[in-house]
Amino acid sequence: RQEIRKVVQALEQTAREILTLLQGVHQGAGFQDIPKKCQKAREHFGTVRTQLESLKTKFPTDQYYRFHEHWRFVLQRLVFLAAFVVYLESETLVTREAVAEILGIEADRERGFHLDIEDYLSGVLTLASELARLAVNSVTAGDYSRPLRISTFINELDSGFRLLNLKNDSLRKRYDGLKYDVKKIEEVVYDLSIRGLNKEATVGAGGEK
Repeated sequence: RQEIRKVVQALEQTAREILTLLQGVHQGAGFQDIPKKCQKAREHFGTVRTQLESLKTKFPTDQYYRFHEHWRFVLQRLVFLAAFVVYLESETLVTREAVAEILGIEADRERGFHLDIEDYLSGVLTLASELARLAVNSVTAGDYSRPLRISTFINELDSGFRLLNLKNDSLRKRYDGLKYDVKKIEEVVYDLSIRGLNKEATVGAGGEK
């Protein structure tokens, strides 16, 4: 357990470094730097893969869930960070398989150290909160089309979560937070439409959705 804790602490440190790097997109000038920030974040994920490789050696493969509590939180955070990078790069939702690949672990439970489905969903819900914040900061930075695109994305995400039967209590609570994120983004979009800035955004984006 001591050995596992040591690796988890190192993972938490790397996750903090990636988060600090990506937080820069919320600043006005950060929008121009998005590709560079994503590239740097992906380099940090190389360290994450090495650390997770080390973690795999610290316990018997068939006892994943016995020790799962130790790394559950940091893994959820890493899912969020990977999802945020992919969103910033392509404005799409990363799949569980793609996150597993970024982290250098398995998507399939049968194959050993894997990305649990609930950890993946928790990370995605954290992404929703981050995007709600990004929508507000985009307006401040004078980017009026981004909140409209974020709104479409979050509404699709919300529709997807509505189809799930969430039995896990902590996941249910996190999902309740998604409703507030949807509301927050809707208010931003409404504010833009009241000021007539959403038309400007659509024209400025060259008819981009």
